[in-house]
Amino acid sequence: MCGRFVITSTPEAMRQVFGYNEQPNLPSRYNIAPTQPVPVVINENGNRHFRLMRWGFVPSWVKDPRKFTLLINARAETVQEKPAFKNAIRRRRCLIPADGYYEWQSNGGRKQPYFIYPRAGGPIGFAGLAETWMGPNGEEMDSVAIITAEATTGMSVLHHRVPVTIAAGQFGHWLDCSTDSAADVIELLAAPADGAFAWHPVSPAVGRVAIDEPQLILPISEEEMAAAARPVRKVQRKVATAPEDDGQGSLF
Repeated sequence: MCGRFVITSTPEAMRQVFGYNEQPNLPSRYNIAPTQPVPVVINENGNRHFRLMRWGFVPSWVKDPRKFTLLINARAETVQEKPAFKNAIRRRRCLIPADGYYEWQSNGGRKQPYFIYPRAGGPIGFAGLAETWMGPNGEEMDSVAIITAEATTGMSVLHHRVPVTIAAGQFGHWLDCSTDSAADVIELLAAPADGAFAWHPVSPAVGRVAIDEPQLILPISEEEMAAAARPVRKVQRKVATAPEDDGQGSLF
């Protein structure tokens, strides 16, 4: 799956890779989480455009988004059949720019986070699906989900699902929804080949959404991993017993 990702490339580098017309001053982000606004690239009238959308897909038929399950990922194997995604895969395909993402590996009852990034460097484009929800009072909300696929043998040591990455040469093909069909793009919904990505362990601090700093993507040592895995000892403190109150010191 993909539950946190990272953007470190400069705004100009992103613009050159994805080819949109806008010039957003996109800051670096080291801990992008669901429900936050994320950069999205779409195709409108033959041109690519930059948009900000909520990460957490809301189908157009939902009555109250607050009561709807948070859909941050869409499975490639069922995306054409699921009611939430079957229209978006035909008509509203998009790209989510990123420079890497985090995954948590279960190990002996605990979870160790890893930063996963393209071995060749540079920004990548996750395959995404977009939707615009319109409320009864005219309110609108643009939302997006990242498509995932079954992990290859190499990456499955971390997690059995991985985000689908669209190759730069296939951006135009993926974004072109003019045929109102997904038949010619389904073959793109595959896991990255073994060796395309590298990874290293990072601090458990990435689990806290409020922390968004460059240190999150730095590798940690085996000693630091072991220290983070140790249970925190709870120190019992003696509480002094207050003398019985006769009421004379009270304001009430």
